Amino acid sequence: MGWDTGPGSNMASKSNSNGNGAPATVRCAIYTRKSTDEGLNQDFNSLDAQRDAGEAYIRSQAGEGWTLVPTQYDDGGYTGANMDRPALRRLLADIQTKKVDCVVVYKVDRLSRSIRDFGRIMEILEKHGATFVSVTQQFNTTTSLGRLTLNILLSFAQFEREIISERTRDKQILARKRGKWTGGHVPLGYDLVEGSLVINEKEAARVRQIFEWYLKGHSVHGIVAKCEGLGWRNKEWATKEGKTFGGHPLRKCHIYTMLANPLYAGRIRAGDEIVAAAHPRIVDDNTFDLVQQKLKENTRNPGGAHGPRVEALLRGLLYCAACGSAMSPSYSSSKNRRYRYYVCLRAMQRNGDGCTTRAVSAPVVEEAVIESVRRFAAQPEVVEAIARAARQRLTEELGRHREELKAVNVRVRNARSQLARAKNLDAGREATLRDVVSSGEAKAEQLRRTVERGERLRFDDQMVRQRMATFDEVWKTMTIQQQAALLRQLIERVGYDARGDKVKVTYNSKGIREFCKEAKR
Repeated sequence: MGWDTGPGSNMASKSNSNGNGAPATVRCAIYTRKSTDEGLNQDFNSLDAQRDAGEAYIRSQAGEGWTLVPTQYDDGGYTGANMDRPALRRLLADIQTKKVDCVVVYKVDRLSRSIRDFGRIMEILEKHGATFVSVTQQFNTTTSLGRLTLNILLSFAQFEREIISERTRDKQILARKRGKWTGGHVPLGYDLVEGSLVINEKEAARVRQIFEWYLKGHSVHGIVAKCEGLGWRNKEWATKEGKTFGGHPLRKCHIYTMLANPLYAGRIRAGDEIVAAAHPRIVDDNTFDLVQQKLKENTRNPGGAHGPRVEALLRGLLYCAACGSAMSPSYSSSKNRRYRYYVCLRAMQRNGDGCTTRAVSAPVVEEAVIESVRRFAAQPEVVEAIARAARQRLTEELGRHREELKAVNVRVRNARSQLARAKNLDAGREATLRDVVSSGEAKAEQLRRTVERGERLRFDDQMVRQRMATFDEVWKTMTIQQQAALLRQLIERVGYDARGDKVKVTYNSKGIREFCKEAKR
């Protein structure tokens, strides 16, 4: 089953009629989303605009039996990077109980900005006979071209989300380098006042006591017991809506986090650096540094020597299809031979709630994935997409080189003009201008050669197939770390279904595009 989406697709009619010539009723639900809650208190906001567009589209299809369900599914202030959204959960639940036949969104990225999550949503729709419409985008996923178009749209949505995340992270790092608190859970011992951390003396005394206990040799387990006896709890805080969080008994994880938190020493993490913070400290530098040294000594070898790390191509990629848990690499030994396999993490539980999936031979499932990659790379539509991506990349690079060449030539001409017109130039200025001319001419020549080489390059399907034909030869020369890195680039997820001993590979379209760029070079 596929999804024809967009104006004029008329895909949501599950049957031509209900037996008397009239089209079957298609119950349509409009889903709206906005990443932030900014502007949602306005009389007419982004969610309202999305809903109006959806309602207008449903009215245009009334002749095909489309009707709007009364329930509203609006997620205001929720990211599209995951599926943890209340309205989306209600919508999927209603689809599973057959209350909704068709989901209508303004754009695909309103439903999800994650390729993996979008695939999960589509699986639910397909399983329960529901369909999907994007009001402003038109494509038909019953064809390979339509599926490729959908993946490209989702890749752009995911790319946009990642760019926004990178910009936000960069701004936070810059603020932290200036010593500013940029948000998060306020740690025990501090209160947040007008965006800055100020000391809560009652809580700060407890924090100092915990640091002191640890330096005196008390175990973390013993510190937890002491805190429990004294009735000490972790930080309690409330949201703007009045919801209260925290205030729970202190556990080992809380103590370890507290002891390792540089905020208590008037420091703050900014990327890979730890810099001086603007807020006041609770413990002095000497105490904090001694605690860090002791933490390292106590965690260096807490339970004896660990076994060797198992080499595994699918580490972090393989999941159990039965329960959704990750499958972890492991091994067993017999005399001089070691047997590698993957085991479902939930199947390893001993609390009676484990999964029934048995361990699977690592070489068998890994070879199945490698064979899937071979077949996938040989598909005509993949070859065509790779060739097209390579040509697009080349066009973009040539454009950048030409623009850079133009700018270099302008600088060189300006410098020559100044040398020709100027009289009585001082030696320093003349030397600088001549250096601009000399280095600019060398750079221009380099750029011209690069452009000429690029203009001679041709990327067609035959060339891509020739590159793909060398896959096995290249694979054998790679280390297992390089092989694993390549699979992580190309593959989003691998599902293992023990019931039919089947392997399902989900590919990462963004990673494939990056692979095309690297292969072109």
